Amino acid sequence: MGLREIKKQQTRTAIADAAVGLFLEHGFDRVTVADVARHAGVSTNTVFNYFPAKEDLFFDRQAEAEGHLAALVRDRAPGTCPVEAVRDALLAALEDNEPMLGLQPGSAGFWQVVLDSPALRAREREIGENAEAALATALTEHPPPPAAAPVPAALLAGAIAGTYRAALREIRRAVMSGESPARVRDTIAPAAHGAFTALCHGLHAG
Repeated sequence: MGLREIKKQQTRTAIADAAVGLFLEHGFDRVTVADVARHAGVSTNTVFNYFPAKEDLFFDRQAEAEGHLAALVRDRAPGTCPVEAVRDALLAALEDNEPMLGLQPGSAGFWQVVLDSPALRAREREIGENAEAALATALTEHPPPPAAAPVPAALLAGAIAGTYRAALREIRRAVMSGESPARVRDTIAPAAHGAFTALCHGLHAG
């Protein structure tokens, strides 16, 4: 990565960090893009150069989230069930305490900002819909091993993405109720394993 790209990444990170700090303190709807720009020491136009919409300042890893499930399906080992690929990745993320799962200190405050903002809740739904559509495309291009009753890619994507989102919602609920990260992992891991395994067995049942 060249010096210019490093500088651009540093600027983007500084803007996102400033924005999230303001959102956590004041709420998403009470903070303007101009507020973020002043706090980050840049112009409003600079903010929009990096983040086309205000919601992008909060969900600054949206593209990564939307492509995550599709990437797991595309990159899985040959002959592996896509349900197993997603299941195993989620369990590994729980084991490794991946930040995107929201088990870090302060995550409850982050999710409270989302719940308090209709705009962020709408963007969160959009991210989920885009992730499911990308997953359907990946399943079409990289279908599962032969199944007793082949399932259209769009329906299988809905089942996988729905189970995945349900697991994330349970993580959020537990975190916001004050449960410790260790307890959340111990509860969610076996439940997610059972749900995904049942889905996989149903797909390949003879």
